[in-house]
Amino acid sequence: MTERIRHDEERQALSRKLEESKARLEEAQRVAHIGHYEWNLIANRVTWSDELYRIYGLCPQEGPIDMAMVSEMIHPEDREHVFRSAEEAIRSGVHTEAEHRVVRPGGEVRIVHGLGTVKRDASGRAYEMFGTVQDITDRKRAEQALQRSQFYLSEGERLGHMGSWSSRDLGIRWSDDLGIYWSDEVYKIYGLDPKNGAPNLEQYLAAIHPQDRASMLETIKGMHEKRCGCDVTKRIVRPDGEVRYVRCVGVPVVEDGVFKGLHGTTMDVTEQELLTQELRREQAYLAEAQSLTHAGSWACNFLSGQIFHLSDEALRIYGFDPSEGPIPFERLYKATYPEDEPFLREKFYGAIQSRMDYDIEYRIVRPDGTIRTLRSLGHHNPAQEIGEYIGITMDITERKRAEEERERLRQLEADLAHINRVNMMGELATALAHEIKQPIAASITSANALLRWLAHDPPDLERARAAAVRIEQDSNRAADVINSLRSFYRTGTPAERQIVDVREIIGEMTVLLRIEAGRHSVTIHPELAADTPRIRANRVQLQQVFMNLMLNAIEAMKDAGGELTVRSGANPEGRLIVSIIDTGVGLPAGRSEQIFDPFHTTKPQGTGMGLTITRSIVESYGGRVWGTVNEDAGATFHFTLPGETKAPA
Repeated sequence: MTERIRHDEERQALSRKLEESKARLEEAQRVAHIGHYEWNLIANRVTWSDELYRIYGLCPQEGPIDMAMVSEMIHPEDREHVFRSAEEAIRSGVHTEAEHRVVRPGGEVRIVHGLGTVKRDASGRAYEMFGTVQDITDRKRAEQALQRSQFYLSEGERLGHMGSWSSRDLGIRWSDDLGIYWSDEVYKIYGLDPKNGAPNLEQYLAAIHPQDRASMLETIKGMHEKRCGCDVTKRIVRPDGEVRYVRCVGVPVVEDGVFKGLHGTTMDVTEQELLTQELRREQAYLAEAQSLTHAGSWACNFLSGQIFHLSDEALRIYGFDPSEGPIPFERLYKATYPEDEPFLREKFYGAIQSRMDYDIEYRIVRPDGTIRTLRSLGHHNPAQEIGEYIGITMDITERKRAEEERERLRQLEADLAHINRVNMMGELATALAHEIKQPIAASITSANALLRWLAHDPPDLERARAAAVRIEQDSNRAADVINSLRSFYRTGTPAERQIVDVREIIGEMTVLLRIEAGRHSVTIHPELAADTPRIRANRVQLQQVFMNLMLNAIEAMKDAGGELTVRSGANPEGRLIVSIIDTGVGLPAGRSEQIFDPFHTTKPQGTGMGLTITRSIVESYGGRVWGTVNEDAGATFHFTLPGETKAPA
C-alpha cells in the first residue's frame, strides 16, 4: 500500500513537472513566435502547438488540423514551393527549410520560417516529420526597412558623391591598415574596386597627390595621437591618372566616455573646388581691374547705414587700408568735402526717396588731408527695400585734371588759331583791300552815271535803273567779301556745329584768295562734284582749314605761277574727301609727315603752326589729313571728314 502511494506520488510529481515543462515550452514558443508541428506521414495527420495556431491566426484546438485548410492558408505564390520542399525532404531524407507567406483568415499576410526533419523506422520508411515554424514578419520588415535605408544611403552617397568611412584602430593602436572600413561610394571616388578591400596605409598614401601626401600623413598622425577629428581637402590621383579633389571629414566616436575610434565622410568636391578656384581667379581679376581703373564696388542700405559689400579698391579710394577691417558708413560719408556735402545730400537722398538711380560727382578729404574727386553711380532695384543700392565709386581726380588741362590747351589752340588767322590777314591785306576797293569804285562810277541819266531832260529812266542795279550788285559783292572776312577774323572758336555746304565755303575762299592768287599768276579751278556730302562742322574752323591749305598751295607756286585745283566729292564710304592740288615745288623728300609737326615751316616768315592747326581741326571731327607728291609737279593735300549726321539729342 505504501509502495503504491509512493508510486502515485512520483507519478503525480512527474506529471506536474511535465505540465510545467509543457507550460514553459508554450511560453517560450509564444515569446519567440515559434510553433511546432508533428506530421504523421502514414496516417496523414498533423498536430500543431498552440503557438503555431496563433501564428496562422487560428484558435488553438485539440486534435489534428485539416491539411487542406493549411494548404489554402499558404500564399498561392508560395504553396507549390512549400509542398515540393516537404516532398523532397521525405524522399531524400534531407532537412527541409523554407520561408513563405501565410494568409490569415482576416487577410493579414505573415512571413514564416519553417524547419523540418523526417523520422524513419528500422526499414528506412519515413513515418513522421517534425518541425518548427517561426513568425519572422517583424524581422523581415526590419530587414526590408534596413535594406531600404541602405539603398537610400547608397543612392544618396552616389548622388552626393559622398561616402562614409570608419577606423577601429586609429587613436587606439597604430597598424598598417588601421582597421579601415569604406562604403562603396568611397571606392568609386578613389576609382578602386571594393572586391579588393580597403587599402592599407601605404596604398592609401600612394593614391594621394604627391604634393599633398606629406600633409595628409601628418593629419592622420595627428588624428591618431590627439584622438581628434579632421576636415581637410586634398587631391587624389585615380588609377587612370585622373586628378580629383576630395574633402575628408572625421569625428571621434565616444561611447559612455570611452573612445572607440573615428568615423566620417569622404566627398568628391572636384567641381566645387574648380568653381571656387575660378571664382577666386575672377575675384582677383575684378580686384585688379578695379585697382587699374580706380573704381570700387559696393552694396549697402543708405538709410540704415548697413554695408553689405565694400571692395578693397573702394576703401583705398577713400584712403583707408583694407586690412584694417570694415569701415562704418558714417565715417565714409563724413569724408565728403564740406562745400560739396549740401549738394551731395540733396542729390543723394533725393534719389533715394524717389527710388531712382543716381550719378553724382563730389569731392572727399582723405585721412591724410588729400582732396580727391569721385564719381558715384548707384542702381536701385525696385524689388529691394528703399535705400538699398549697388554701384561703383570711381576716383576721377586725374581725369578732372586732364579735362581742365585739355580745356586750357583748347583755349590756347583757339588763341593760336586766331593769331594764325590774323597773320594770314596781314599777308592778304593788299589783295583784300583791292578786292573790296574794286566793287566800291565800280559803285561810284555807276552812281555818277545814274546822276547823269537822271539829269537828262527828260530823264533816261531805263539807263538810270540799269545803273542802280549795277550799284546794288557791286555793293553786295563788297559786303560778301567783308562778311567773309569778319567771320574768318572773329576771335575765338564758336562751339556750335551746324550743317555746312562745303561747296559754299570753297566758293567763299576762292573769292577771298582770288586777288592773292592772281598776284602770283596762280589760277584757282574749283572741281566740285554734285555728290559732295554736307557735313556737320564749325564754319570758321572749316574756313581756316581751306585758308591754310590754299595759301600754302599759292605760296608753293609764287615764283613760277601755276594752277590751284580744289576738288571735292565723296569716297566709297560716303565720307567727304577734299583734294587741294598745286603745280608748285612739291614736298620735302622723306618729310611728308614732319610738315604737320608744330613749328615746322619752310617759309622765312612762317609760324610753323598752319598745318598743325589744320590737322588738329580735321582730327577733332574724326577725319584725317595727309599730303602726297604729284607725278608731274607739285603736291596734293587731302583731307576726309564724316558726312552729315544727326545732331545729338
